[in-house]
Amino acid sequence: MYDKLIRNALIYDGTGKAPYRANVALFGDRIAFIGNERIARAKDVIDASNLILTPGFIDIHTHTDLLILSDPDMSPRINQGITTDVTGNCGIGVFPSSGDELKSAVSDVLGEWKDWGWDDYRSYKKYAEKNGIATNEAFLVSHTALRLKALGGNAGRSATDAEIEVMCSLLDELLSEGCWGFSTGLYYAPCVFAERKELIALLKVVKKHDKLFAVHHRCEGNDVLESLSEVIEAARETGVRLEVSHLKAIGVRNQDKVPQMLEMIERARRDGVDVKFDQYPYTFGSTSLFSLLPPHILSLSRFEQRLALSLENEREELKKEVMNPDGWDSIYEMVGPENITALYLEGHKEYSGLTLSEIGKERKKDPLDALFDILSEETGLAVMTDITESEDNLRLIMKHPLASFGSDSLYSSPIPHPRSYHGTVEYLSKFVLDEHILPLEEGIRRMTGENAERVGLKFRGLVKEGYYADLLLISPENLRVNCDRNEGIEMVMVNGEIRKRGNEIAGRRSGMIL
Repeated sequence: MYDKLIRNALIYDGTGKAPYRANVALFGDRIAFIGNERIARAKDVIDASNLILTPGFIDIHTHTDLLILSDPDMSPRINQGITTDVTGNCGIGVFPSSGDELKSAVSDVLGEWKDWGWDDYRSYKKYAEKNGIATNEAFLVSHTALRLKALGGNAGRSATDAEIEVMCSLLDELLSEGCWGFSTGLYYAPCVFAERKELIALLKVVKKHDKLFAVHHRCEGNDVLESLSEVIEAARETGVRLEVSHLKAIGVRNQDKVPQMLEMIERARRDGVDVKFDQYPYTFGSTSLFSLLPPHILSLSRFEQRLALSLENEREELKKEVMNPDGWDSIYEMVGPENITALYLEGHKEYSGLTLSEIGKERKKDPLDALFDILSEETGLAVMTDITESEDNLRLIMKHPLASFGSDSLYSSPIPHPRSYHGTVEYLSKFVLDEHILPLEEGIRRMTGENAERVGLKFRGLVKEGYYADLLLISPENLRVNCDRNEGIEMVMVNGEIRKRGNEIAGRRSGMIL
């Protein structure tokens, strides 16, 4: 007798092939049988006559490192059909831990967690699994964590040869223990201070293990072509698999660079470089409000940052740097204060939802002075959204055959970017089903089989006999974001256990750290 039988499902199997109708039988955590033969008995029979059956969604770009501790039910993930996260992205992660330095460096993106009861990957895994996890989590090794561990509290500089050796040794150990790749955020401190020799040395370790290299490259604005070339050439030299995170060009004057970016990637592929990219389905992003400051300020402690912003002579120099950036992305200068919104300010909750222009009017100051004021006063979380790209380029990137889905979800703010709760549904309902940018089978492939193959996840991402039963039942005609709710995802199954049925999340937490 099978444990579960999904009867008469229209199956989109994750390969991109045309759908077909069949019965699917499960035994334990695996798909045991797919076919049209009548199955007499199963403990749980599910009628899927009016629904489609797909693999569970695999999000290749997330920041759920601490969400699995604060919300082990992973409700924001399960409610949008995500059964597997690839996390530790943008060089931001939680191990190896260097204590308060790492906590401070990652809190605006990952959120706060007081009791860091781990030092390394093994102890983190044990700590996270003690209460169970509702989804599968695949971890990348964080460049930030490596730099802070090797360089100590003075990571805002180039690494010495000895420090690079320490980082390479740590990376080698972590990849051997089961991490799925290495990520860096060359836009963020302290990764921004990494020189080419450091990056190449680390990528040689990644290549040795045949793992993934995911990168938030150095500039996504004025110098986006040069920054994209930097990571492509690093991948060419070392032979790693390169995943360019959340591909886009920031700022109105840079939108004409997107076709050139795509051509650069295509040319590299023709030359044998294994490069692809992911994207979230929104024209606006979200990150720390402190990221609007120059890199040398971001290398300081939060106290030192606030002090620099409060000194008049320092502030005038910082204004010049923000408005005339040299070799870094000044989002403030590229998109303007009218396109940057304070999503959440722990010390100034009254400004949540206001643009920097509006905050400037409230304070009767220039928006840049108002920004410096609120950051100099802020001791807690400071998260923003910013309008980064055009609607046309969002669709141009989405159509490209090398693109896949990655939400860039982060949960540090009580007021989140919608991609963190609705990204998959927005992608499928708006762009695939309504606008027909992609056929449904191709849209599903880019969220399932493609991402599993890219990361190297075995026996996941497809509806196939012998594969893990990470499965969804979806009503395409009802799939939509309705205010703050996702509708149309009727069932979510993780490793053979039903985690969501209708609107109810129930059942045991059956996920795992992969």
